[in-house]
Amino acid sequence: MKKILCTHLFNDYSGSPLVLSTVIKGFLKEGFEVDVLTSSNTKGFLSALQVNYIDNGYKFLNNKYLRLFMFLICQVKMFFKTLQYRNKDVVIYINTLLPFGVALAGKLIGKKVVYHIHETSVKPAFLKHFLKWVATQTAHESIYVSNFLKEKEALEGVPSKVIYNALSNDFITTSKQYQNKKSSKNNFVVLMLCSLKDYKGVNEFVKLSKALPQIIFELVLNAELEDIQSFFQKNDLPENLILFPRQNNVHQFYQRANLVVNLSHPKNWIETFGMTLLEGMEYGIPAIAPPIGGPTEIVKSGWNGYQMDQREVEKIANKISIIHTDKNLYQELSSNAKTMASNFNESKMCGEVIGVCYKCLSV
Repeated sequence: MKKILCTHLFNDYSGSPLVLSTVIKGFLKEGFEVDVLTSSNTKGFLSALQVNYIDNGYKFLNNKYLRLFMFLICQVKMFFKTLQYRNKDVVIYINTLLPFGVALAGKLIGKKVVYHIHETSVKPAFLKHFLKWVATQTAHESIYVSNFLKEKEALEGVPSKVIYNALSNDFITTSKQYQNKKSSKNNFVVLMLCSLKDYKGVNEFVKLSKALPQIIFELVLNAELEDIQSFFQKNDLPENLILFPRQNNVHQFYQRANLVVNLSHPKNWIETFGMTLLEGMEYGIPAIAPPIGGPTEIVKSGWNGYQMDQREVEKIANKISIIHTDKNLYQELSSNAKTMASNFNESKMCGEVIGVCYKCLSV
């Protein structure tokens, strides 16, 4: 039986484990035996799959120095766990640049390593340079989630392929069920889903809500309620802003949303794709996205949304107001958003990823 070891540092409800979970389901359908090396003490998109789980022992710690220490200890654990595959016919599939211990072990025992690269904003800089160096030395194939990322973070001498992220069949099926439900949508709702980080544009989202009191703003954060309360304890939040903690089902939010925004800071965090934007488009929701990075490949200004710099809060507020009031414009943006989403399907993405892995099996 074809065997693959999939590795991801931290299992949660963010974009990269979501994509990996879809890929893993594709591997299983293709008849692969799949082992998943990730954090087993957390719940996320990698949970409850029909795979063999191997715990890497990683825990997210708030203190950055302790977090770095935990990261390094985890790499040692993953290195030795990967060595156990030395006598097995296996392809090693690494999701993101972070699990470098797996890559080093894979190289040492002579296994083919496939990197699926999602990120560019890795800090500190020396860590990013080191992770890229390891990937360059160990990868047999590399996959990028956007043309932007491939151009910016190319691994010299490593064959590469751009494979766009996709909506899973489960997401599309569930979205149809929600869209068929009656929803009055009496209020215009602006939605943002992101991590609880300044560089994700959380504070700018608050400013937008204050600038447009006639519009509802919903902010879904990948964090626990107590962390959210601590983050905003000194903020005077308006009544039209509603905060939500980490969710394992986001469909209810897309169902009632009219606009999805991504306000990541271009200088501090460059988005390499924009999964929440694509999910919103499946619901026919236009998007406002950064004018740099992967989102520019799925959001076309004036067609299915707008590319706007998060630092220009007043301009964004004016654009939201126009989208809110111009019904004809909104219908056109909405229709085009749905059209864009139809180009990103699970079977295409998984087929291309599996094709890359088959190349490794045949070498």
